[in-house]
Amino acid sequence: MKLKSIVFFLLLGFCQAWSQPLVFQSPNKKIAVTLEAIDGANKGEWFLKISHQSDTNVSEILPKINLGLSRSDQDFSKELLFLKASKPKMITEHYELPYGKKLVRDNQANEVVVSFENPSKAKLNLIIRAYNDGVTFRYEFPEKKGSYVVNDEFTAYQIPKESKRWLEKWNTANEGLYAESSEDKIQRQEWCYPALFNSSDKSSWFLLHEADLDRTYCGTKLSNKNDSNSYKLSFPDPADARGTGEPKPTISLPWQSPWRVITIGSLSDIVESTLVEDVSKPTDFKTTNWVKPGKVSWNYWSSNHGTKDFKTVCEFADLAVKMNWPYTLLDWEWDGMTNGGNLEDALKYIHSKGIKPLMWYNSGGDHTWVSSTPKDRMLTHQNRVEEFTKLKKLGVVGVKIDFFESEKQNMIQYYLDILEDAAQFEMMVYFHGCLVPRGWSRTYPNLMTYEGVRGAEWYNNVPEFTYTAPEHNTILPFTRNVVGAMDYTPVTFTNSQYPHITSYGHELALSVLFESPLQHLADRPEGYYNLPDEVKTFLKNVPTIWDNTKLIDGYPGQDVTIARQKDNSWYIGGISASECKEVTKKIKLDFLTEGTNYQALLIADGKHNKVFDIQNLVVNKNTIMDVKLLRRGGFAVSLIPMEK
Repeated sequence: MKLKSIVFFLLLGFCQAWSQPLVFQSPNKKIAVTLEAIDGANKGEWFLKISHQSDTNVSEILPKINLGLSRSDQDFSKELLFLKASKPKMITEHYELPYGKKLVRDNQANEVVVSFENPSKAKLNLIIRAYNDGVTFRYEFPEKKGSYVVNDEFTAYQIPKESKRWLEKWNTANEGLYAESSEDKIQRQEWCYPALFNSSDKSSWFLLHEADLDRTYCGTKLSNKNDSNSYKLSFPDPADARGTGEPKPTISLPWQSPWRVITIGSLSDIVESTLVEDVSKPTDFKTTNWVKPGKVSWNYWSSNHGTKDFKTVCEFADLAVKMNWPYTLLDWEWDGMTNGGNLEDALKYIHSKGIKPLMWYNSGGDHTWVSSTPKDRMLTHQNRVEEFTKLKKLGVVGVKIDFFESEKQNMIQYYLDILEDAAQFEMMVYFHGCLVPRGWSRTYPNLMTYEGVRGAEWYNNVPEFTYTAPEHNTILPFTRNVVGAMDYTPVTFTNSQYPHITSYGHELALSVLFESPLQHLADRPEGYYNLPDEVKTFLKNVPTIWDNTKLIDGYPGQDVTIARQKDNSWYIGGISASECKEVTKKIKLDFLTEGTNYQALLIADGKHNKVFDIQNLVVNKNTIMDVKLLRRGGFAVSLIPMEK
């Protein structure tokens, strides 16, 4: 069977006839996209093919991406007639966000719209963009009326079996572990987003995800149940959320799907990419000056029912004050607070200390088995307006909402309803027990962070996290945290129910490695009070928002070192997962400003995993720092420019 191609040459015009060979490339020409017809004619099944030019060679990283949709009235996959490809359009954007791995964003893409029709003359468009750091595509039904159920989406990524992959088994809370596999070790099952792959020749990396999901569709996941090397998009399981909600989405025309996002390049390109937010809808918020990121004291990790105890709440408020953190979180059961005071007493105490409270809610409803209170206060628009009105009067500035348990269309609508109502009251939002980011932070800047990760809370849940956390922590910067804020609730030096075997240096490094505008620091007060002064100072000053992010080195499952910039200062965090040997890293500081000296505070592993080696150094961009990491160790550095 012969394959004929439609390839788009952006610089040479556009085509109306399907057989004219034209090329579609990214602006830097390192990524090429090809659209091919399986049967060699201009009618039938179609797929995309993607290649990437690395520093060493050109690699066909995705030899086939199946395309198409099935609606309740008709099919848009098997007999699609090519009509035309639009004249190529350059997409250029500049925007800013109040938080994230990079506050100022610039991106460029080449976009082509390919038009098809099926045998009944119904139209389907495929919108394709090639960015310098990836490829995105989405489906469009351009017709002006009609309402239908989408029975299936046939998007499927064919992955060469030799490609290494890091995938997390599907679970509704997105709180599993990533496992590495290739060739004969590949399992067939459903998988979470995002999914990381290394090309067969090892020269290129790519991350599969989706973005700009809105209330017109459901969240999808990846499934290779039918073919171990084909990852097809699948809809939510009918049993999710206790069987409530429809697993298949209902759409009204005209309609566009979420973007299918493939971030492509080196590991640095993956880690530093903002592609998921770049393709998402810009915000229409009039102002975001009330969106204020910062660090948060949090009592759940050390005391599961701590918020029921007024004195515990006060202790964590005091911790926030002493550490110069702006927030403290009242977790579940604040409505049952005793031992010297109730909620109103606690809020009065918190405000008297000059910090601000955040408060937890159960998402409520029949979709969750969890009965923890307060429950059902976020379920309807009326519920939310009543609750946000009360919270505003009480001086509460944000809410943490938990236990969603589904990515069906009705749950996506629920998430967005919460964000829109919260914005009317200038209320920040944190989703817990939830989906992973889909670019909503660009559309709704009051969405500060998400859980959607197996984080430090799991030291409270199962003994295995003690032994899996070191490796897991080195995978997250290349996977989950790439696509958006991740509240792992890091930086713990004492133990929860089950101990940690990561070093103190490893734990401190997580304050830089894991990006979250609201960073909930999880240890008990004495865990921070007993630290050396230099470490306490570091935790007081380390930002939660960044002007720039750079991967210095690393490999998923082994080690990772990341540098992040705020104003003229830089912070570095590095960790190792090694169980067997100590590691000495040479950290080049060539990203620093030419001609400027920096005061470096290096906090590394000491003689054993519960002490630090602290050094004050003067460095510049020509400096190479030697840093020793213990087994499962780590380090953190602050680099502050010195006055000339």
